[in-house]
Amino acid sequence: MSPPASDKGPKPIPLWGSFVCSAIATCWAEATTLPLDTAKVRLQLQTTAPGAVPKYRGLFGTCMVVAREEGTAALWKGLGPGLHRQCLFGGLRIGMYDPVKKMIMGNQQGDAPLHLKIAAGLTTGAGAITIASPTDLVKVRMQAEGKLPEGVPKKYPSAFKAYGIIARTEGVAALWTGLGPNVARNAIINAAELASYDQVKQSLLATGYFRDNVFTHLVSGLGAGFFAVCVGSPVDVVKSRVMGDTKGAYKGVIDCFVKTFRNDGILAFYKGFLPNFGRLGSWNVVMFLTLEQVKIAFRTIRGD
Repeated sequence: MSPPASDKGPKPIPLWGSFVCSAIATCWAEATTLPLDTAKVRLQLQTTAPGAVPKYRGLFGTCMVVAREEGTAALWKGLGPGLHRQCLFGGLRIGMYDPVKKMIMGNQQGDAPLHLKIAAGLTTGAGAITIASPTDLVKVRMQAEGKLPEGVPKKYPSAFKAYGIIARTEGVAALWTGLGPNVARNAIINAAELASYDQVKQSLLATGYFRDNVFTHLVSGLGAGFFAVCVGSPVDVVKSRVMGDTKGAYKGVIDCFVKTFRNDGILAFYKGFLPNFGRLGSWNVVMFLTLEQVKIAFRTIRGD
């Protein structure tokens, strides 16, 4: 997020412009890091019998297995709904963050305290994913679909067809399957990402040793990714399992938490932690670096 505007600072970007800048940045980050997300989802959904050798091991090992068995293009499964998701979710959650933060601050001057940044992140994350949840569901379903026997058609030929197939076979409400854990996961991660990026960047600039440049944005983005994974991994695992469940293994969010804990242990909630950090860390770096540059370009075009 940008430093507070002042007489000498940049003019605030209008709400529509903030949405556009955020959507561009999140879509670019999604496209460039999606293979890591595909690997993360496969690792989270993987359940291995005691003594059996897991099929997927590690972030890059999983990418190699998927590419070898299903083709390199399989690493970008779910790109369509992923971009749909980022246009809606990314544009709303990030584009609305500064306006919501200012609204919560009221007449307070200066930088917002950390707890208000967290409140703003929770608010925009929950609201945005409630709207965009069907795109998340389709993305997970398409990523979870492994290699099919020869001659067997894909269940979801494309993102747009997937929305129709799920609505027709499972009911329209099924498009919001897993909404509870999805709202929890995305509200928490959004707050962790945006508030920590905001706070880390603000703290670095306050030292006087850092300037508002690419290096500061990179360090702040890595910090945002790390905090997001630490606080969001358990709900992320449950969200992936509930959304990827097409056989009725879980009766709901609580049931998924209980069965995951009972069958796989507490460490299962941090299954795929390193790939998750690899994904979110790289995603945040790419997204925030892009967002800062897109905002600069937007202001230049407008002559601000």
